[in-house]
Amino acid sequence: MTSPQNGFGAQEALDRKAMAAFEVVVARAGDFSHRPGQQAMAEQVAKTLCDVTLGDQDAPVRRIAVIQAGTGVGKSLAACVPAMTIALARNTRVIISTATVALQEQLVNKDLPRFIELLGDHVGQTVTVALAKGRGRYVCRTKLMRAAGGEADPHADLFDDELPTPAAPQALDAHSQQRVILQSLAKQLTPSAWNGELDSLPVPQAEVDWPSISADRSTCTGRHCADFGVCAYYQARKQLGTAQVIVANHDLLLASLGANVLPDVSNSLLILDEAHELPQVASSQFAASMDLSSLRWTDQLAKRIQKVGTELRYDSTAQAITLCRDVRQALSDVQTLVMDLWGLEALKKGAPERLPFGQLPEVLLEPLGLVSRLAQSLAGHMKSMSDMLGKQIKDAPERVQRLSSMYAALGALVPRLDGVVNTSRLMLSQPDAHTAPDAKWFAFDDERGLVRITAHASPLQAGPLLGAYLWPRVRGAVVTSATVTSCGRFDFFLSESGLARDPAVSTLEVQSPFDFQRQASLRVHRTSAEPREFEAYNTQVSQAIAQDLRSVQQGALVLFTSRAHLSQAVSALPADLREQVLVQGDVSRPEILRRHKQRVDEGKPSVIFGLQSFGQGVDLPGAYCETVMIAKLPFTPPTDPVGQARSEWLQSRGRDAFSELVVPATSIKLNQWVGRLIRTEQDQGQVICYDKRLTDTAYGQRLLQGMPGFRRV
Repeated sequence: MTSPQNGFGAQEALDRKAMAAFEVVVARAGDFSHRPGQQAMAEQVAKTLCDVTLGDQDAPVRRIAVIQAGTGVGKSLAACVPAMTIALARNTRVIISTATVALQEQLVNKDLPRFIELLGDHVGQTVTVALAKGRGRYVCRTKLMRAAGGEADPHADLFDDELPTPAAPQALDAHSQQRVILQSLAKQLTPSAWNGELDSLPVPQAEVDWPSISADRSTCTGRHCADFGVCAYYQARKQLGTAQVIVANHDLLLASLGANVLPDVSNSLLILDEAHELPQVASSQFAASMDLSSLRWTDQLAKRIQKVGTELRYDSTAQAITLCRDVRQALSDVQTLVMDLWGLEALKKGAPERLPFGQLPEVLLEPLGLVSRLAQSLAGHMKSMSDMLGKQIKDAPERVQRLSSMYAALGALVPRLDGVVNTSRLMLSQPDAHTAPDAKWFAFDDERGLVRITAHASPLQAGPLLGAYLWPRVRGAVVTSATVTSCGRFDFFLSESGLARDPAVSTLEVQSPFDFQRQASLRVHRTSAEPREFEAYNTQVSQAIAQDLRSVQQGALVLFTSRAHLSQAVSALPADLREQVLVQGDVSRPEILRRHKQRVDEGKPSVIFGLQSFGQGVDLPGAYCETVMIAKLPFTPPTDPVGQARSEWLQSRGRDAFSELVVPATSIKLNQWVGRLIRTEQDQGQVICYDKRLTDTAYGQRLLQGMPGFRRV
């Protein structure tokens, strides 16, 4: 596909058609008030997408609109309706990517059906929508039935190493309890009861060892699996083939680049909603970790290689088994060295041990090099055996069930081996003089008297990676959020997301239609203790929160930067106030929101105590949230290894890391937090911040300038 064939006139006509569809939806909705900002955003979306080149073409026309749309603009309508109209006219598809599964489901189940209904026959054809989730959010029926013991498994001998050892009665008890839960799930796995998705799990997620039964690429034989016809994942995949609008999430979008999961972004129109989350998701995608302590998986792998290799007549079975043992010994040796270097001190301070400038101590270079070489050699054998199995699965249909079980038995342990390969490689990487080094650190956890050590490596910035792997493939995209600017500027987000030097980028800031000066106030509570005086400060804030909760008549949200401070504030509450408070972690997030709304609907005061995840993506309009309390400015924790490494590298180049990095990132988080307050034109409320740095420091003034214009109390 290419850009419209009739030049400027065709582009202008398509632009008008997209805007006409937008105006039809607004006019037919009735409850949508005229919003100049929404109109301006829709015009920018149409202008951006109508003439981009689609498909593999030389010197394609690319356009990427980065749009900050304040709360209440109605960015979903402004982005989706013009994009859908243009995609239908150009015989292509729209991929909408957002931050969370909850937001995906809101788009698929609520927003998009309404837009399509209001469009009616205006676009001249039916618009179909599909929800795309990663494999890991679907159950693998084969794994579930084997783990539950609900069906006789003729190939169970391949997996008998998964059972706990008899010497561990606690493990046996936990295993029995888990099997009962899995047997219940197996019975409910029917079209009328449970569809096999994690997000509709009929029991609390915390009670299920989900990774042990979830679908994943390394164990899946696709159409050769006996359960392929009823596979929850492939049933969902069928809908993607015919849908014109596909709603995904950032994690799946990035994970599927180059894979045949989502349509190629070079041949689709792309909407990135909640785009402020993209850099963090990308950093997680390119990070790696390996466990240096829990090494039983290497013994499991050796046993499975023995069984599978013997049946396959794999010539190098003995060599692969020896490599399993060598990898275990090499990892154990690294663990001993790391423990000797930092273990006792790290456990005492309760923080990871970060390697300055990503430089490994010389004593670790050769041991980690050995881990890397051995793991790569073992991965080569695993690939050879996987290829042999794949070929035999195709050539010997009479043995497909046994061969598929072999494939799954080996594949179940591949992610552990891949973690070792990727982490050791990143640990040993050495940047050039102009490239930022990776962040590298070791984490130490005391688990019932046993020390568990994990090695971690992560890129310092996602921007260069997104600039290399995502944006060159994109032809037309709308990148939007209510918080794309920080301290009033786009610079930080553009740098973090890899768009700073992309000539295809345009920016637009659309103001919220809300009258923040009239609708909301901001009060800063001044503690005598400084925020750095953790114990005294947290105590004073907890007392102040308890006092302010006395005036809450309906709904309130209290946000904390640490679990410890949240717990302390809960403990400080008098009994009568504690009854009004719902605490993150006590029950699931959906259940907290349900109970909160129910209480407010009954005329009772209700307060949610939450952490970062409740500071964004939560929609509590009207009485459900009339007060937002911020215990502390949401700076990145000082113990965050990636943040520390980034600051270190910037400072080494004579730059002000706090001003360039910390303050802009905090601005985006803070605006997300205060954005929970005013959700409609009728809302009234107040923000109370207990951190006096917001008014008493120069950087606090920068944060204030980037916030909505609440009246100051």
